[in-house]
Amino acid sequence: MSFSTHHPPVKVLIADDSAFMRAALSRMVESDDSLCVVGTAQTGLEAIAKIRTLQPDVVTLDLDMPGLSGLETLKRVMSESPLPVIIVSSLVREGAEATLEALELGAFDCIAKQLSYDPGDVIKIQNELVGKIKAAAGPPLLVLRHSMRINRPLLHPVPAHRDPAATVPSIIAIATSTGGPKALEEVLSTLPADLPAAILIVQHMPPGFTGPFAKRLNDLCRLEVRQAEAGDLLKAGHVYIAPPGNHVTVRRRSSTNVFLQLSALPSNLLHIPSADVMMGSVAEVFGSSAMGIILTGMGDDGTLGMQAIFRGGGLTLGQDQATCVVYGMPRSCAEMGVLNQVASLPDIPLHILTALRYRKPH
Repeated sequence: MSFSTHHPPVKVLIADDSAFMRAALSRMVESDDSLCVVGTAQTGLEAIAKIRTLQPDVVTLDLDMPGLSGLETLKRVMSESPLPVIIVSSLVREGAEATLEALELGAFDCIAKQLSYDPGDVIKIQNELVGKIKAAAGPPLLVLRHSMRINRPLLHPVPAHRDPAATVPSIIAIATSTGGPKALEEVLSTLPADLPAAILIVQHMPPGFTGPFAKRLNDLCRLEVRQAEAGDLLKAGHVYIAPPGNHVTVRRRSSTNVFLQLSALPSNLLHIPSADVMMGSVAEVFGSSAMGIILTGMGDDGTLGMQAIFRGGGLTLGQDQATCVVYGMPRSCAEMGVLNQVASLPDIPLHILTALRYRKPH
């Protein structure tokens, strides 16, 4: 993201109980002229107080905090004054469960805090930190501010002229980001094991966590959930989560067999995997028998993919503003007019079952 003289620096608040890390992270952030540290906090309560007074654009937050824990601090922030929070913690790799919970609560992203004096490691963390702060404070931030602080009415698109007797979906493509882990847990845990369609998901998530997340969902759901692998044949009642670092696309082998392909290309996209790439592929292969669902998340990844499904005669559904952690990705789709339906998160499983004309076995 490039900043000109017309763009004020992105204001960053750093919350960490270590004075050394507060100083180190401050130096990393201010190595880039487009960012500035407006304050630091040693505890969770101090961070909450400084968010109110300093109004930062982005917060970096340690999970291992004295008194109010990082997770409790994150809960308070997302409920009281939601804004992009990047977890910077040594617990990112050591405690996958805590990190997954942070992502479920709405953390924008996570970075592993490596206490290394190797200059190469420092530069790597600095570049990662600066890049993620810029991503968090880019155009998605404007969507977050607007949707969270101004009660703008939802722009309902004109529904597509879709025949009620149209093709029953045989694949459901789901895209989500910030707040997605919790949303996916709520949707998938409600669906039956004999769901007559496969589900393909892009959830923006740091490397190393998609596998544990898929396992966690598999333990909670009646559906079989796994991290997608190259060559996987799509099966009804199975859920495939795109792995980090690879785009997932579908390819038809025969009239009944469709398998998954993984590729790091295109490599110039903000998100890898990209929901646009996945959904565009689904639209191309499945046409009117595709269903696209866009859930909570910052930014607009998935908008072009949902548009492809919409134009191909497939069914498109967006999560409503009231139940989103961040109403960015669904808003983008709604404003482009590519949603057949808008629904609250608790109602989405029923919409899926209705679209599939699912009937409980007797």
